[in-house]
Amino acid sequence: MNSFNTLEFDKILEKLAENALSETAKARCLALRPSLNEAETKRWMDETTQARLIIEQTGTPPLSSMTELTKIIDLISIGAMLMPDQIEHVLAFLVSGRRMKEYLRKAESTGFNIALYGGSIIEMSELENEIRKCIVNSAVADKASPQLDSIRRQIAITADQIKEKLDDLLRKNRAWFSESFVSVRNGRYTLPVKREHRNDISGSVIEMSNKGGTCFIEPSSVGKLQSKLDELQIEEDSEVRRILYALTALISDNMREIKLNMEAMETLDFLFAKGKLSISMKASPAAINTGRRICIKSARHPLLKRDSAVPLDFEIGSENRGVIITGPNTGGKTVALKTVGLLSLMAQSGLHVPADAESSFCMHNMILCDIGDGQSITENLSTFSSHMKNVISILKQIDEESLVLLDELGSGTDPAEGMGIAIGVLDALREKKCIFVVTTHYPEVKEYAAGTPGLVNARMAFDKDSLMPLYRLELGKAGESCALYIAERLGMPVQVLKRAYTAAYGTESKDLAFKAGAEEKAALAPKIIKMKESEVETQAGGISFNIGDSVFVLPNKEIGIVYARANDRGEIGVQVKGEKRIINHKRIKLHVPANELYPEDYDFSIIFDSVENRKARHIMEKRHEAGNVIILKKGEQENEH
Repeated sequence: MNSFNTLEFDKILEKLAENALSETAKARCLALRPSLNEAETKRWMDETTQARLIIEQTGTPPLSSMTELTKIIDLISIGAMLMPDQIEHVLAFLVSGRRMKEYLRKAESTGFNIALYGGSIIEMSELENEIRKCIVNSAVADKASPQLDSIRRQIAITADQIKEKLDDLLRKNRAWFSESFVSVRNGRYTLPVKREHRNDISGSVIEMSNKGGTCFIEPSSVGKLQSKLDELQIEEDSEVRRILYALTALISDNMREIKLNMEAMETLDFLFAKGKLSISMKASPAAINTGRRICIKSARHPLLKRDSAVPLDFEIGSENRGVIITGPNTGGKTVALKTVGLLSLMAQSGLHVPADAESSFCMHNMILCDIGDGQSITENLSTFSSHMKNVISILKQIDEESLVLLDELGSGTDPAEGMGIAIGVLDALREKKCIFVVTTHYPEVKEYAAGTPGLVNARMAFDKDSLMPLYRLELGKAGESCALYIAERLGMPVQVLKRAYTAAYGTESKDLAFKAGAEEKAALAPKIIKMKESEVETQAGGISFNIGDSVFVLPNKEIGIVYARANDRGEIGVQVKGEKRIINHKRIKLHVPANELYPEDYDFSIIFDSVENRKARHIMEKRHEAGNVIILKKGEQENEH
């Protein structure tokens, strides 16, 4: 199970990496993991706080990407000569280091320890000045050496002499030339001679035009000057290479200091990335407590839009180790669950969290969760099987130092069995003494949480008037079903609602539930249910169920019809969804008596018998007929009198 990805901690790390400049710092951001050491976590949190305050007080830190610098160091290690643009990258890093040292010197007045990193940055003024003198605009400057300056002056003089001779030829013989200017072709000074005048000028053809109408000729009269120019250019190239090798060697001599500065700058890049992330999220430092307690005030999920996210208040620990969250679908239960888990991961990793500064988090040896649909085609796992596989794995790993987050526990299977599994898992979590947060729809789980020490109910608030979830978590309150309210608001016929209410709560609404306001409904329903349950219990005491009675089959309140009275073991035949079952009378409660559902002398064989059996019974009542057989199923055999 990858809880980091499930809780989207990986996306937080990606956002953190976006605030770093160097590749090393970016990699460090992506590799950040929660610490298992309390002192280390607190130190990390303090560094994030310091980095943010320094940025707010001193401005954006002068960091550099250093991407090319790593490649340059590799080239130097194999004895390669650096090119001017590469040496400029070294210069940019030296300048960045010097400016960072000045930046942190200003921050020293804050008393923050991060400012002391400035003391580990080594200024290399001599190397910086030498590079500035020798390299200008990605080229070796004339003043890099006296010899290079002299050679380039001679090159300029010789080139001027060549152009002067060629310009003189152009002026005296304009008719010979297709253009009135000197052209440089393949590094040689030439004249554009018309093809028909090729033999009028002594010299070497350097190039022909595309159509062949012009010959670019280097006249013999400038041959000596051109040879001299060639020699000077060779001398220039040699001197430039000598200077570049000297600069490369000088950089190599300072490699130890450069690498130390890189380490300091990469660390600062990482620390300031945490500070920048805190600012962008409008986050706050969180306290790290020594107990097993989480207290979150006005928290927002960091990946949701801040303006639309509803603040979350949440508390767990001390006496209550488990919180059971209930409420309608799309009400924000899963978001609340993820927020608790994600903020815990962030705090334990030394990151600020988008919550009030009063928030406090404890240390966890692991944070495990089962959230979302884990259905797998490749592994042939159903949604329920996938959830169970995760839950089983979680129960094997956790202890009292763990945080467990389970979404829709027990869902995806038969409601009665799912409810039983949910309660069984909650018991197991309690035995492990871990901190856990669980979301569920089962009302029995709410009742279990209400009566179990160490557990507390919570619900996601829901506006019954607007039919909209409020995304607000309310601790200490169990969520209620909003299905009937929603159906009523959407225009469901009253008669349908009455029938639904009776099926759900075991009593007729008598229009009360649908004429009263939302608050009156909520207050009225439990009273009606309690009253009806006491009436049913009185009737069931003497096992006086009659054929045709509509009954509830507990624990999941399935509705069935009694087809056979109690046998000597106190078992009653009940038909549920066309299936005949033998059920102990203690699991049955009266729903609607038969005399209210059917007329006197009603033929119940219409409901309970197959067409074949009904025909057979009808014949047997009139006469004996050979081969006429009535087939009784197992449940009917046991209760047939």
